[in-house]
Amino acid sequence: MPPGGNETVPRRRGAAIIKTRFRRTPKPDKSQGKDKTPSRGVRETVIDWLRTIAWAAVGWLILSSFLVRTFVIDSGSMEDTLLVGDFVVVNRAAFGGRVPLTGLRVPGYSEPARGDILVFDPPHDDTLVLVKRLVGMPGDTLEMRDQVLFLNGDPQNEPYVSHTGFPDYHSADMGWQIDHLVGDGIPDYRPTRDNWGPIEIPPDRYFMMGDHRDDSLDSRSWGLLERWRFEGRAVAIYFSYDRNSYRPFAWLTEARLGRIGKRF
Repeated sequence: MPPGGNETVPRRRGAAIIKTRFRRTPKPDKSQGKDKTPSRGVRETVIDWLRTIAWAAVGWLILSSFLVRTFVIDSGSMEDTLLVGDFVVVNRAAFGGRVPLTGLRVPGYSEPARGDILVFDPPHDDTLVLVKRLVGMPGDTLEMRDQVLFLNGDPQNEPYVSHTGFPDYHSADMGWQIDHLVGDGIPDYRPTRDNWGPIEIPPDRYFMMGDHRDDSLDSRSWGLLERWRFEGRAVAIYFSYDRNSYRPFAWLTEARLGRIGKRF
């Protein structure tokens, strides 16, 4: 022992203790591979997104096929009831929607009624979807005299009808009416836009007309409509703007706020 000292721990052991006390923490070995947890998280996120998109697509398909559909008015045949640029909600569940890619149809809970505004596939063009008013039911007798519609012999009060003064005309397309004339028919029958009939609507057939009677291509020309062609009943306008406007952002600057929420 050195003079005056009281060191009892050997110097070599003390050095070992000091060295151990200040030893650095080992760094992780990067050569052993990366952590797999982030990769699993990315895969699960992608799968969740794909699942969400798939369910959203299924929901949209069910909604648009069987419940409701939106329809944009792009012609003036229903003015002033419907204007170009009206966005309309159509109730498809009322008559039953078609099952996509099949000829099947889900039963509806109601039947078409006279005066309904209906969306349908016309018989003369499979690429079109039209909207008109139902004015003739199976078994009805219809006639028009000088722009006045007669139903079963009675003139109809139609406050929604509009006229623009276009001259009357005859079209060869109206010749289909000859097969449905009441009684023995009319010699030299020559129907025009404003004068035709009387014709009788056969079973399971319907007669459609536009409210803008001077500018509507409807049953007067292309004939009667089968029940299965109805897509749904117009319910309300959910948005409207002037589509004929040339102003920038017409959907915003030309919005017809007063028409939003209008019901039929």
